[in-house]
Formats: sequence, C-alpha cells, structure tokens
Amino acid sequence: MTKGRLEAFSDGVLAIIITIMVLEMKVPHGTDWSALLTVLPVFLSYILSFIYLGIYWNNHHHLIAATRRIDGSIMWANLHLLFWLSLIPFVTGWMGENQFAPLPTALYGVVLLLAAGAYKILQGRILTTEPTDSRLRQALGLDLKGTLSPLFYLLGIVAAFWQPWIGGAFYIAVACLWLVPDRRIERALSFETRPHT
Repeated sequence: MTKGRLEAFSDGVLAIIITIMVLEMKVPHGTDWSALLTVLPVFLSYILSFIYLGIYWNNHHHLIAATRRIDGSIMWANLHLLFWLSLIPFVTGWMGENQFAPLPTALYGVVLLLAAGAYKILQGRILTTEPTDSRLRQALGLDLKGTLSPLFYLLGIVAAFWQPWIGGAFYIAVACLWLVPDRRIERALSFETRPHT
C-alpha cells in the first residue's frame, strides 16, 4: 500500500467520524435561548471532540508524509488508531447527553488515553522502518507532549469520578497542549525535501 492510499483511507474514516458526531446532535425543541441551553453540554462535548479529531488528523498527516514506506505492521497500527478514534462519537454523545456525569466523563478519558496509546504504537511501527540516522527519528526524539498527555488523561479519568469538571479540565489542557502545532516533523520534512548542494 502506498502512503497516499493509507492517508486517504484514514482521512475518509476521520471525516465519517466527524459526520457521525454532528448528526448525533439533536435540534432543540423550542425557539428561545432556554431551548439552546438544554443542548449546551452536547455542544461543548462536540467542540472538544472536534478539536481532538482535528489534532489527530493534522499530526497523522505530518507523520505519514514523513514516513518512507508502509508495511503491514504500520497498516494494522493505523487501523488500531482508527478503531479508538471511531469510539469518540459514542463517548462524546454519552458524556454530553448526561451533562458530564462521572462515569461517561471518565470513559471519555479512557478512549482518549487508548487513542493516544494507539498513536504512540503507530509512531513506533513507523520508526522501525526508518534508518537509525533518519530525520524523522531525530525529530520525534524527546516527546514531551506525548509523555505528558497520557499522564493528564489518567489524572482526568481519576478526577472525573470525584469532580467531572476537573476531569474535563485535564482533557481540555491536553487539547490546548496539542493545539500549538508540533513543528518537529515539519522541520524534518522540509530538511529532507530541501535540494542538496
């Protein structure tokens, strides 16, 4: 399989996941502001999940663009990531519909944690196909964001059972951490595509 096919397939799955999420949002009954307030938790959970999916889409694009070749293990690791991402509409809806109750909020964090783990596995499988001196390997080097994210997810999961809003704050913190673009892979790509003199 080519990199282009893998990326196109993944883009299609992510587009479907976002479509499912927006279709799950129900139109409120009523025509005043109070009617909108009834769907506010659903809308807020949708915004957070949309941001997460956008972050994964962006980072996945750069990671695959920097990959030299695709093998079977990378394809399976990619499917593993897409599996966990495909559960985001379910946990988003459950959390929003139940106004950020403890168990749905904790399960939302569990899915985010497992998706992060799956992304790390995908990165690892890609790095096994890279030479030891590759720019991608050097660029991924010390991954502070990738190390902090699972820790914040775990703290958020535990906190959700005590105070769901604190759990949500940890999930928002991770999203904010990744909203700042990670330029490491972009720099590696620009170096490798630069004409050599």
